[in-house]
Amino acid sequence: MLFAKTPGLVEYLVIMAGGALGSGARVWISWAVAMRFGESFPWGTILVNVSGCLAIGLFVGLTGPESPFLVAPLLRQAVALGVLGGFTTFSSFSIQTLALASDGQWFNASGNVLLSVVVCLAATWLGGMLASAFVSRF
Repeated sequence: MLFAKTPGLVEYLVIMAGGALGSGARVWISWAVAMRFGESFPWGTILVNVSGCLAIGLFVGLTGPESPFLVAPLLRQAVALGVLGGFTTFSSFSIQTLALASDGQWFNASGNVLLSVVVCLAATWLGGMLASAFVSRF
């Protein structure tokens, strides 16, 4: 669990600053990969998602309450939610799904996967259709 209490202004600001760093890293890596390998397949996005998932798994696992590494809660939030959350929300999705599965909440873990993939793809399609309908009126 990354929040023991409702986050205050300091937590929000630190997490937002981390998010800016993560978002900047995502854009730079995606651009660099596209320049190197072309844009016919989203290799940059795949690299960001996989590396972000690896990083959040390592970081949360190494800095959890049962870990021998003591990390201040605010730093843990800044890195996990801010930097890595800004880098790729897929890492947040993955760590939350694994937490549900680890707690034996298989129905909720499966629901998270199904809703996150299928419903988000459907929502993206719907958004595109709505935008297309809007644009065609002008």
